[in-house]
Amino acid sequence: MSEPYVVGVDTGYTGALREADHLLRSLAAELGLPADVLGCTHHVRDGRRPHTALSFAVPSEHAARAAWRRLTETGSGTPGAGPGPGIPLGAAFGDDRHGPGELAAGAAHAAAEHGTRTGGRAVLYPGSGAVTGVLTVGRLLEVSAVDRVTVLGSPEGAAPEAELVTRDHVRPEWREGRLVLATMPAAGGALVPFEVPDPTPCCADH
Repeated sequence: MSEPYVVGVDTGYTGALREADHLLRSLAAELGLPADVLGCTHHVRDGRRPHTALSFAVPSEHAARAAWRRLTETGSGTPGAGPGPGIPLGAAFGDDRHGPGELAAGAAHAAAEHGTRTGGRAVLYPGSGAVTGVLTVGRLLEVSAVDRVTVLGSPEGAAPEAELVTRDHVRPEWREGRLVLATMPAAGGALVPFEVPDPTPCCADH
């Protein structure tokens, strides 16, 4: 994977991850980001309260700067938020910062994690649209940006022929420069992603 250009965005969102996923997808569409964008959520612990920030990595500086202009030209709100300033946001791209201090810092945190590939939970990534239904681990690695599949309780990675029941919800995370999907054993010897599609509210922000 080539070195990306990463834009961080922070709206101070504190709700469930599934809603953060929706926000990320909506914002990617509003910003006109390319199909091969890699969009992640990030848990931000600094500041007044823990919350979720977003990051978008694209292979083109032109696309990244276009997204930055769209974010910063909306004043203090997110694009597409309707009349008025919309939802306050912070943004970060390289050394540039935009928005309220705490949100700009959260956006910078998200961009830094993604840029160094040391953190971030991928929602949009190359091949994510093809990762549905049931497929083998080998097929997942072939058609998507996922680099490795781990199995809970096993020191070894998942075998290429192992079946993965995706539940149409595959959220790999950056770990030491690689996009890794954590899975756990399921009925019939299959695997399922460790993250369930609809986490309970008490666990949604972890």
